[in-house]
Amino acid sequence: MKLPVKTIKEAARETEVFDEADVIVVGGGPGGHSAAVAAARNGAKTVLVERYGHLGGLATGGLVIMLLLMSDGTNEPQIAGLCQEWIDRLDAVGGVLYPSKEELGSSDKDVIERWKNVLFVVVGGKIRLTATVDPEWLKGILNDMVEEAGVKLYLHSWGTEAIVEDGVVKGVIFESKSGRKAILGKVIIDGTGDGDIMASAGVEFDDTMSPKLRAAHQALVFRFGNIDFNKYCAYKDANPQKHRELMEELSKLTEGIRTLPIASSRNDICWFNNRIGGLSATNIEHLTMVEVMMRRVMRIVQVFYQKHIPGFENCYILDSASQIGTRGGRRMMGEYVYTEDDMHNGIIHDDTIAVCPFTTPPSYHKRGYIPYRSLLPKDVDGLLVACRAFSSDIGANDAFNWIPHCIAFGEAAGTAAAIAVKLGIQPREVDYRALQDLLLSQGAILPDVR
Repeated sequence: MKLPVKTIKEAARETEVFDEADVIVVGGGPGGHSAAVAAARNGAKTVLVERYGHLGGLATGGLVIMLLLMSDGTNEPQIAGLCQEWIDRLDAVGGVLYPSKEELGSSDKDVIERWKNVLFVVVGGKIRLTATVDPEWLKGILNDMVEEAGVKLYLHSWGTEAIVEDGVVKGVIFESKSGRKAILGKVIIDGTGDGDIMASAGVEFDDTMSPKLRAAHQALVFRFGNIDFNKYCAYKDANPQKHRELMEELSKLTEGIRTLPIASSRNDICWFNNRIGGLSATNIEHLTMVEVMMRRVMRIVQVFYQKHIPGFENCYILDSASQIGTRGGRRMMGEYVYTEDDMHNGIIHDDTIAVCPFTTPPSYHKRGYIPYRSLLPKDVDGLLVACRAFSSDIGANDAFNWIPHCIAFGEAAGTAAAIAVKLGIQPREVDYRALQDLLLSQGAILPDVR
């Protein structure tokens, strides 16, 4: 029997209008950051509200330091634009590891051998464009991009709800050390990852999860320093059976949580992704459990690797993520729900704003074509969604909610918002052909579409 929920009555209050802008973006992760930069570069007065003290979301604070699978096994990338700008800026300071343009699509045995130990570069026997980044350099570079574009940035500010009048989102409320404040805008972009703003605006969403899918798993990523990753790889390759036995032994100590090291952009640093399944990204008890459990597991892993694994003899815990690794949450039910059928049948939508390579076998060389309508709510105006909460079913979302994909969604949403502001129209009224033209001029790639 479900017990009644105990409630209290809060006092009514007036909230200060702290700022006003053309475009307000809530969430400074890959999607939100890209939306803000794109909107500002296209002439919109833009405000970006971010709950942490840094930008980049899971790509930086989450230590998910991989822009993975931006190509489909051919010799050309499908995701570029602002995603490529991240790589180019990092490359200029030695903060990224990725295969060359000439290596893309290669099945040459020497090229495969060179990249086989870097996760998601060799997929299906072909070289794919995957970039491993330095998260601290990336934090600074993302700040630079925001400042150069003229975005007004508020860090340590948690966007909590939409301000809605007559079915139109007119602004957002945020909480911070400065108190509860309001910002008013003409177009609001939800880049929170879990669709916090769109949900508060009354937009229909689905948050059901299949425990079998990646999206239902959470992680707390951590990194080790003072290692020799090449030495570790040589040992693992030469002693596969012994390595498996050691990992099985470690798994018993970590309650079955898989903890294999992943290459970083430096040989002396590696990172450990992990998975704890069947959890909700919007349940604070689940989030708390992952934080506590994984910081216990992290210490067990460090002692075990130092004692048993060549290359880790003098390793230490470098850091653990300041942001928990959630992989899926709310999914907007928008103007168009992008489905697994769309994905597997390669449906090319006229209003495609991002072409996304498949990330999982057996469809190595297929592409998904995400329509602009999947960034738009059905019955609410003044709002775009530029994150993994894009309108999609659970299977399609699980395949296309990765960091580079969200960067592409964000760039499209920010560009569309700037067009809407300039023309004095709602985002749903934006001409998708004009939007595509602007995206292409900004370096995006829309193969098979335009």
